[in-house]
Amino acid sequence: MPSRNIAVGIFVVAGFALFSLGIFLVGNQNNAFRRHIEVYTEFANIDGVAKGTKVRVAGMDAGEVDDLEVPNRPSSKFRLRLKIDQHLHALVRMDSVVTIGTEGIVGDKYLLVHQGSAQAAEAASRTTLPGREPVDLSDLMEQGAGMLKDTNSSLKEVSGKLNGALDAVTTTVNNANDIIVGLKQGRGAAGVLLRDEGTAERVRQTVENARQATSALSHASGQVDTMVSDLQSRHLDQKVDDAMTSAKSAVQSIDATSQELHQTLSKALGPDEQGLDASTNIRQSLSNLDQATGNMADDTEALKHGFFFRGFFKRRGYYNLTQLRPDQYRHDKTFANPANHREWFAGDDLFQSGSNGLETLSALGERRIAAVVSQLGDSLAARPVVVEGYSTTQDHDQQFALSRNRAIVVSQYLRAHFHLDVQDIGVVSLMGLPPSGVHKDKWDGICIVILK
Repeated sequence: MPSRNIAVGIFVVAGFALFSLGIFLVGNQNNAFRRHIEVYTEFANIDGVAKGTKVRVAGMDAGEVDDLEVPNRPSSKFRLRLKIDQHLHALVRMDSVVTIGTEGIVGDKYLLVHQGSAQAAEAASRTTLPGREPVDLSDLMEQGAGMLKDTNSSLKEVSGKLNGALDAVTTTVNNANDIIVGLKQGRGAAGVLLRDEGTAERVRQTVENARQATSALSHASGQVDTMVSDLQSRHLDQKVDDAMTSAKSAVQSIDATSQELHQTLSKALGPDEQGLDASTNIRQSLSNLDQATGNMADDTEALKHGFFFRGFFKRRGYYNLTQLRPDQYRHDKTFANPANHREWFAGDDLFQSGSNGLETLSALGERRIAAVVSQLGDSLAARPVVVEGYSTTQDHDQQFALSRNRAIVVSQYLRAHFHLDVQDIGVVSLMGLPPSGVHKDKWDGICIVILK
């Protein structure tokens, strides 16, 4: 009895072991005991894919579709959850794409995860990979049918044109044949010339008349030679010589008159009582006039900077910004006045690189300046305007050159498009530092200032 119980126990244990082994093998065959990662993908048309559809990575079986969410509105997509074997995780990258494939032409569907690039990172678990919509075979067949239809129409049209061209060629050949036959039979003017003996005789007579006309022309030429000899016998050459002598006498008289005129001019342009000739006197007069003009300009410039007249000249726009250093401009009461109207523009919004390496106004920059200036109305034309140029580049010389070029480009645009007087607009290069009192520590671009 005890031995029987032992045998039964051994049989039960062996059967349980075989049952467990079978479950393990079946589960391993279906990847039940392997480690997986879960990723998502989305399609507008799943083309027959369902839960349990195989998933392949780079052509190798890697898992299955674990779940499928149906969209709740037409604009949404089907969301699929894919279970992929862990040992193929290194091939699934962030730039991997999921497509729907078919085994054969009409076989089962499967999802193919294309391996990503080496530069992209591995796709983390629960990452959504992009899905590429499947190509519908019926759409391809319909497009192919459309192409065949268009090709057939084109062939018919070409065939019609070829038939028309062949008919035209045939007609032309027939017409040429008729002309040749007519020529042989003597029809028409060309046929008459070829076949009619009377016409040929008339042609020969015409040639003979031309020969006789040539002989008459030769006789007339001989008569002309006789007339020339007769004129020479009448001493006409002596008369021609007398006429040439009279002409030479007239030329000598003109030459004497020219010498008298030259002497008169030499006397007028000769040295005066101080020994100075006319050209020296003229240069001295021009030098005195230039010196007087320079003195007047210096006097006017002195009045501009005088205590009593400085305000008058500034109100009239006669300030010279080229003589003001940037630090003087920033602290000048006229230009740093907080009551001045200012319009600030960033450089990236106005300028673009030109072909010569310098910045130019872009089309967008012109529109922005025009929009702001149009809102100012008559105030821009009634008051002096200063265009301040700014640049925050690292190089000091480049700052000055770039900021000055920006101010000049904008001032030229204002003068050309808003008809501003050149004496009412000035430019100044402030590099990157605005004047004190304008509530800006630095600026990169331009500022249009309307002085009070």
